[in-house]
This record gives sequence, structure tokens and C-alpha cells, in this order.
Amino acid sequence: MNRIRRLATASALALTIVCAAPASAQFLVFDPSNYAQNVVTAANSLKQIANQITSLQNEAQMLINQARNLANLPYSSLQQIQQSIQKTQQLLSQAQRIAYDVQQIDRAFSTTYAPASASQSSQALVANAQARWQNSVAGLQDAMRVQAGIVGNLDSNRTQMSALVSASQSATGALQAMQAGNQIVALQAGQLADLTAAVAAQGRAQSLETAQRVAAQDQAREQIRRFLTPGQGYQATDIRMFH
Repeated sequence: MNRIRRLATASALALTIVCAAPASAQFLVFDPSNYAQNVVTAANSLKQIANQITSLQNEAQMLINQARNLANLPYSSLQQIQQSIQKTQQLLSQAQRIAYDVQQIDRAFSTTYAPASASQSSQALVANAQARWQNSVAGLQDAMRVQAGIVGNLDSNRTQMSALVSASQSATGALQAMQAGNQIVALQAGQLADLTAAVAAQGRAQSLETAQRVAAQDQAREQIRRFLTPGQGYQATDIRMFH
């Protein structure tokens, strides 16, 4: 969370410095090959995150199915495990704007994050830049919400672990001991699923921030080209300074 706050603060400071700088100091050096590589890297990162989320959901369903078979032990953590997993899944499903969906990611990188072209109006360039900024902010907020939800699960996980260890130690037969051990493994797997969700959410936020940065570089190149094009950008005129 502190890392995210430092990133957000650094981004805001960088934006302030760029806006405050004179126009001549705001020209960016654009490397076409580096831009293309960064865009592909960001797109692949978001696709990998979507695949991780699908794997996480399948794993969660498998854990729920396994927990249903733990009936002979007097104590069962089934309900608590289900609630923790479902809470994390709900937070992931509430992802704003560009969510964990491959088709949605591809559409965004073919429109909002596509290279700026001469046919686009200035209003369209500004609108895309604003949309990219909103996507980055939403990604950071979603990552923090997932992290907060996982932290909220820690107390419940600690209580369940303590109860399962006690049930295992007081087991009267091998079956109960095995079932208690299975529930402990299921609980630990649920904690691993929470960790995977946190990594996925954080990776999504970082990928959106990277995509915003490389798209901004390309847009700056197009805006500079328009500014320097005769008849479209700045046009020198004669002025009279003294009367």
C-alpha cells in the first residue's frame, strides 16, 4: 500500500513538473521501436493477469468442493473458507473500466491506447488521454481495495487456524486427524489464493500505468508534429511593441 502511495505521489509530482515547464522543455524524445515493445509488453502483462484470475477462480471452486467432503470432524471451517474466497472473488469482479477480460483488453489497446494518428482530432487525443488516466486511477483503487479485503481476512484466517489445530490435537481417530489436516491445507490454499489475487491486482495497476506512459509519449510526438507543421501549429505574426 505504501508502495502504491509513493507511486501515486511520484506520478502527481512528475505531472506537476511537466505542466509547469515551458513549452520548449516539454518535447519528448520518441523511440518508435521502444514504444511498440512497451505496448506489447503491457498488453501481454494484462493478458497474463486475466489468465491468473481464471486459474484462481478454478482453484477456489476446487477448494470449495474439497471442503464439502469434510463432514465427520466435529468442527468445520467450510463456511469461513467459502466466505473469505468469495469476498476476494467479489472484489476482483468489481474491477473498474479495463477489467480482467482478454477481449476488453484487446479493444482498449486498439482504441484508447492505440498509437496517435494524424487523422485524429485534438479533442479525440485529449479524450483518450483522459480515459487512460482514469483507467490508471481505477487500477490503483482496485488494487488497494483487494489488498484491504485480504487484510480483513487475516483475523478470520488466524481464528480458523487456531481452531483447526486444536481439533487436530484433540482428534480421537486417524480420520478426524486427517480431516483436520485437510482443512488446514485448504485454509492455507485459500491464503495463497488471496496472495495471488493481490499480486494480480497490483500487476494490473502497474501495467495500466505503464501503458498510460507509453501512450502519452506517442501522443506527445503527434502533438509536436502538428505544432511544427506549417499552417497547423504556431504561425508567426508581426506585432508592434512600441507606439
